[in-house]
Amino acid sequence: MSAPVLEVVDLAVQFRVRHGAWGGHSVLRAVAGVTLAVRAHEALGVVGESGSGKSTLARAIAGLVTPTAGEILWNGSTLAALAAPERRRRRRELAIIFQNPLASLDPRMTVGEIIAEPLRVHAAAMDATARRREVASLLERVSLARSLARRYPHELSGGQCQRVAIARAMILKPRLLVCDEAVSALDVSIQAQIIELLAALKRDTGLALLFISHNLAVVRALCERVLVLYLGRMMELAPAELLYATPLHPYTRALFAAIPVADPDIQRARLLNTIQGEPPSALAPPPGCVFQTRCAYAIEVCRRTVPPWEAAGAERYVACHRWREI
Repeated sequence: MSAPVLEVVDLAVQFRVRHGAWGGHSVLRAVAGVTLAVRAHEALGVVGESGSGKSTLARAIAGLVTPTAGEILWNGSTLAALAAPERRRRRRELAIIFQNPLASLDPRMTVGEIIAEPLRVHAAAMDATARRREVASLLERVSLARSLARRYPHELSGGQCQRVAIARAMILKPRLLVCDEAVSALDVSIQAQIIELLAALKRDTGLALLFISHNLAVVRALCERVLVLYLGRMMELAPAELLYATPLHPYTRALFAAIPVADPDIQRARLLNTIQGEPPSALAPPPGCVFQTRCAYAIEVCRRTVPPWEAAGAERYVACHRWREI
């Protein structure tokens, strides 16, 4: 088995939040103790409700947020420990695609300029002609006409803008691509096209994908493994088909029960198993298991003790005191 492209070890991200008339501060624990690894040709999905820490995790991995604790390794090296020139060179190996395709593109630049910008920063020796060739080749790779290079983002559809964002991310041939809700703003038919494109890039280039999404069906179609987060903590990690067939954690089961089905009789029964209420605030997470305030199976040990991260089979892990009996 190949070495991981990305390793995250016991990562924590906290923010000091100001509140009150007297300027007091509280600590918001956005991510707490996340450990994962992603290899070449693999897509790891990250799912969970809003506020579960998915986007903060993505931004910490991309270097846009400074971790409070833990370690992030790209190809075996801790980026923060490298000298500035080496750190700059290593940044070519990772790219990120954001949720809103139009908002992530500079409206004053043409599509060609947007896609070529990483080359101007990281491959300054490349001349303009060579950059144009690279841009034209990548436009074809993401199924866009070369003529679109002269247009501006507001002249494109949402799906075309997302393809431009993918082209910009892929221009430096990164080894890891972080997708933060990269298809959630798109129509269903365009989502399918983007997922097919990402799958082809992963297969053909050896790209490793960290795919963050609310859409559990999309995650199942694209990802080999899935990590479930709740309030910044890991609930379950397993191969996708195994997780969807037999979820072990009550939170994972509740997420899957919330997926709508066409049969009204089946859907009515499924709704009885959905989670009630809102997640607790990350400013004041509950003691013990963070899911215990909404879990139908919670007992006294769940309220007192943080559940350990246990192996539950081949490449399968779960954090629940009662996963063997429920």
